[in-house]
Amino acid sequence: MDFMRLLKSIEELLYELVSWLLFYPLTMWRTLHQPQAMMRYADLELTDDVSEQYTETLSPPLFLLITLMLAHGVELGLVNQTTPWAPPPLLANDSNLLMFRAVAFSILPLLMAVKLLRHKGARLTRDTLRAPFFSQCYVTSPFALALSVGMLLTRTDNQTARVTGLACVLAAFAWYVIVETRWFKADLGLSTTGAVLRVVWTLVQALIAILLVGAAIVYGTGSPPA
Repeated sequence: MDFMRLLKSIEELLYELVSWLLFYPLTMWRTLHQPQAMMRYADLELTDDVSEQYTETLSPPLFLLITLMLAHGVELGLVNQTTPWAPPPLLANDSNLLMFRAVAFSILPLLMAVKLLRHKGARLTRDTLRAPFFSQCYVTSPFALALSVGMLLTRTDNQTARVTGLACVLAAFAWYVIVETRWFKADLGLSTTGAVLRVVWTLVQALIAILLVGAAIVYGTGSPPA
């Protein structure tokens, strides 16, 4: 009986992993093509039973995590050409570096969600935070992938790759700011200027927080950049 349960678990795990091959690109395409609709979809799915949630796409946090894993894999493939300084011991381990990236890029959807709740005057709890955080994970994923790949290319020795990387980074920020501006306008009724300022300020806060976390890890492990 135990063997049959183990076999069933393996079958479910295999099916889940294989299904990602279909639903990951589908989720990415829908997020890029209709980001506002995907954010509303994330909110609505949380009102369903757990077994019925996100049956047509990957769940937002999982989508973000897989995206970061892909970006991490791309970097591993080019690590000898793109790493300008030795990482600290804590981040030299691939799993630790991946977890750091997951936490770092989760700061952005977290701050965006908190800003929405505060502006609405809603109580900040684990339950109220879940819906806006989930919706933010969808649009943060393409931004994180484009930003990661772009930054990676800017660290190469090839001039064309550097220019391409810079263009990728700028396009990532432009797309993200536009999407978030529309989101704040729709959900909070802000003017375009007010929404842009709120998005840019939140981006600055998130980047500062990420830099501080990274600096604390680097200097806390005694391995500052060379």
